[in-house]
Amino acid sequence: MESENVVMNNGTSAGAPVAVTAPPPPRLNDQTLESLKLEHQLVKVPYEQLKKVMRISTRLVEKEVNAVVAGVADVVEKDMSKEEVVQHLTSLVSRLQGLKRKLDESNRSEQAQVQRCRARLDHLSMLQQLGTKDGHTSWNNVRVERILVDYMLRSSYYDTATKLTEANNLQELVDIDIFVDARKVVDALLNKDCSEALAWCAENKSKLKKSKSKLEFKLRLQEFIELVRGDRMIEAIMYARKHLASWGATNMKELQQAMATLAFKSNTDCPGYKILFDAQQWNNLIQQFKQEFYKLYGMTLEPLLHIHLQAGLSALKTPFCYEEGCTKEDPLSQETFRKLAEPLPFAKHFHSKLVCYISKELMNEDNPPLVLPNGYVYSRKALEEMAKSNQGKITCPRTGDVCNFSELARAFIS
Repeated sequence: MESENVVMNNGTSAGAPVAVTAPPPPRLNDQTLESLKLEHQLVKVPYEQLKKVMRISTRLVEKEVNAVVAGVADVVEKDMSKEEVVQHLTSLVSRLQGLKRKLDESNRSEQAQVQRCRARLDHLSMLQQLGTKDGHTSWNNVRVERILVDYMLRSSYYDTATKLTEANNLQELVDIDIFVDARKVVDALLNKDCSEALAWCAENKSKLKKSKSKLEFKLRLQEFIELVRGDRMIEAIMYARKHLASWGATNMKELQQAMATLAFKSNTDCPGYKILFDAQQWNNLIQQFKQEFYKLYGMTLEPLLHIHLQAGLSALKTPFCYEEGCTKEDPLSQETFRKLAEPLPFAKHFHSKLVCYISKELMNEDNPPLVLPNGYVYSRKALEEMAKSNQGKITCPRTGDVCNFSELARAFIS
């Protein structure tokens, strides 16, 4: 018996398989999208570390394989005895075994960085799945903890950053390891030693060259200056020929200024050369290294904490914040926040907003401002609560003046 397929209203045969289209992922709102713009370095750092590990592995394989191939060619070309051939090939096998061990270590390191990338992408993708206010609050709490760890690491509070990371299980979301490596360079520069920084430059030479970094030149220049400071002029000249001559094409002016110190020496009073012997030059090198370090890993040049605080301060900064009458509740009444807001423009407020001194609530048509006989203004809700608990009496929190609630007058703001 033949069976016929039933044709549906849309023309699709009932017996034919119907493709089920997965629902599109929920669209992120504008606030979340803006928020994610500051999360660039969260994924960029482990990605750059992964690229670096793979680059090192590739170079290592090329170097060792070329050496082994050359060793085998020597065996073929040279007239060796059987014992010499066995000994030579045995050394090549040992070299390849060493390469295998190094590649195994490299593979583990690569897997760790891949896992980090995956964990961070999963963390960011959670924003699409969070539907409740509590869920967003929890995610933002983790974000604040990450921002604090970032600030501590940049400020050299390594132990505190480690404890905060361990307490909140943030190991996959922060970058303590690369900051610990950078710490070695910073500590060496604090001790007036350029060797660690120069080794870091050699390790990352190709990327620094692409970004046209002058860090290595500045380090070489400082080592030259230290030789001049120690009156080791012959050594300084030889050092300049070996390490500074190649920089002449791009940094001739600075190079000429440095070479003139051979004549002026470290006890000179000439400002143009005296500054080269200033101890502040070491601090400048530390700051320049940090900037290059941040750029190398795709990190923001300023701490994330500063960026987020400046975003808020940009809405609060007005000329009144810098006057003597600025209230203590205003963050910009504090010198630390004023310094942070210094490069920011003043906020544009087209409509004035009054905030009650007592309740910190906004005063509007639902909570209008009331004027005391002494001229101070507070919100109706705050004054009504005060009157209920004080038998209809109002006490000004600023002056201590007492009056009846009936004496208050409503203020109208034009």
